[in-house]
Amino acid sequence: MSNFFKKGRTGRLVLLSLSVVIIAFGFWFSGTNAYTFMKGYWLYKTTEPQTEVAFANKPDQTANRPASLYSVRPEQGEMIGNLTIPKLNANLPIYHGTDEDELEKGVGHFAGSVLPGEKDNSVLSGHRDTVFRQLGNVGKGDLLVVTTNAGKFTYKIRKTRFVDANDRTVIVPKPRATLTVTTCYPFDFIGDAPERYILIADLIE
Repeated sequence: MSNFFKKGRTGRLVLLSLSVVIIAFGFWFSGTNAYTFMKGYWLYKTTEPQTEVAFANKPDQTANRPASLYSVRPEQGEMIGNLTIPKLNANLPIYHGTDEDELEKGVGHFAGSVLPGEKDNSVLSGHRDTVFRQLGNVGKGDLLVVTTNAGKFTYKIRKTRFVDANDRTVIVPKPRATLTVTTCYPFDFIGDAPERYILIADLIE
């Protein structure tokens, strides 16, 4: 009988410990998502468009690139401009690079692609739960406006795509000035999302 009570007490202690761990995890997870949501909301509502963006005063080190709208290339982590999404009334900062450091601050510009306004494929990425949390409301026919120190470039969305997370076709070269905007999908997925939501837009102005 004594062993029975000991086993019962041990079982209750294990269940109690598991309950405490689950509750603590719930508070941590909720707090993390709340922080992410508030950061995204703040970026959406407080970022103002900036038309003057200074690049580092270093010469273009990419010898094989054709003549560019930009006299110098940006450094990793530099703010290079603003992305305006008229349909969402959103103005979002764009940073050169797509590491977590850049994506935490705003929209990231894939460094292996051309800069906005140039001929070829300029690729922008952002988190679905911060800067691009409403991107699902944007689609074919809507406008995307990028402002940099080279000017103001207006793109019209030609099509949308859903691709696997590892699909590299979104960064392939294009024959004309194109803006490709990508974010994780589904938008309400918890954890690493398996797909990407893609906007493909052509330069019209």
